[in-house]
Amino acid sequence: MAQGNPFANPAIRYGVGASGALVIAFVAYTYLDGTMQLVAYLIAALDLLVTPQVLKRAGTA
Repeated sequence: MAQGNPFANPAIRYGVGASGALVIAFVAYTYLDGTMQLVAYLIAALDLLVTPQVLKRAGTA
């Protein structure tokens, strides 16, 4: 039985992106304020959107 690449599953890819984004957003909410908090939220949003696309490429390679 051959094992497939776990990144071929979209649920795994989006789960990894969402978990990273949640950690960043939690840290931003808890420890940051002002402009730095907004920048961290932007990074979290980018992580949520970009990470699954990068992992999709890793899953097909």
